[in-house]
Amino acid sequence: MKIGIQGIRLHRAAAVAVTTGAMLATGALSAAPAQAATAPTIAAKGGFVMNNSTGKSLYTKAADTKRSTGSTTKIMTAKVVLSQPNLNLDAKVTIQKAYSDYIVSKTASSARLIVGDKVTVRQLLYGLMLPSGCDAAYALADKFGTGSTRAARVKSFIGKMNTTAKSLGLKNTHFDSFDGIGNGANYSTPRDLTKLASSAMKSSTFRTIVKTKKYTAKTVTKTGSTRTMAPWVNTNTLLNNYSGTIGVKTGSGPEAKYCLVFAATRNGKTVIGTVLASTSATQRETDAKKLLTYGFSRA
Repeated sequence: MKIGIQGIRLHRAAAVAVTTGAMLATGALSAAPAQAATAPTIAAKGGFVMNNSTGKSLYTKAADTKRSTGSTTKIMTAKVVLSQPNLNLDAKVTIQKAYSDYIVSKTASSARLIVGDKVTVRQLLYGLMLPSGCDAAYALADKFGTGSTRAARVKSFIGKMNTTAKSLGLKNTHFDSFDGIGNGANYSTPRDLTKLASSAMKSSTFRTIVKTKKYTAKTVTKTGSTRTMAPWVNTNTLLNNYSGTIGVKTGSGPEAKYCLVFAATRNGKTVIGTVLASTSATQRETDAKKLLTYGFSRA
């Protein structure tokens, strides 16, 4: 049977209509939602990002692999201090020569605290978290550990750090130092550090400190006069370079490489995460920016 040109056209139109209808029925041609952003590639060996409110995982890369944490350890140092019962943030601590000697012997990052000065616990927390002062970390461990000797108090404080890690369910985390300059058994994972930071951020004092870009402490000298310290600048450059950043802490070291625990809030959502063992200070920031942007696209 011959079909005229008009018939062929009608036949084809009908076929197209049927095919289109079938595709619409399956959603193939429906207004498809924008495709989910592709997970970014980062230089860091490990990474993890989650929605801070829900705990939903948004990105993982070797998220449960134990690694050296560098000064991101100090998040736990601060959390232990801020968890002390009847904490007086204005209590004064006298800076000991041992803290200064420690900085020199370890070539450690410093808040440049002056021996004999009286510094408040609040100021020590700023010195701990902004310039990443290992002298401030030592002073806090000495102050809030228990024991009759400095060594005993420091050991006690590190014990509190590990007890807190267990209470938070951080199964792949262990501390053997108060500042991240470890002795072979100071490690965590991107997932655990992110959970730790999320818990620490529940403290309004902690939140205030870690989002501060610059802080000037006024301490009391041996003679009772006031010393205005050189400003402490936050080592977390994301505060200047990524809109919405609210914290939290950098870390670095020969074994740890370059680490960053980060958090930002946009449109009422907070994304929090960690990168461990990135290749440079600049790269860890780039990694974090990628993960934050990706996290917000999925939060």
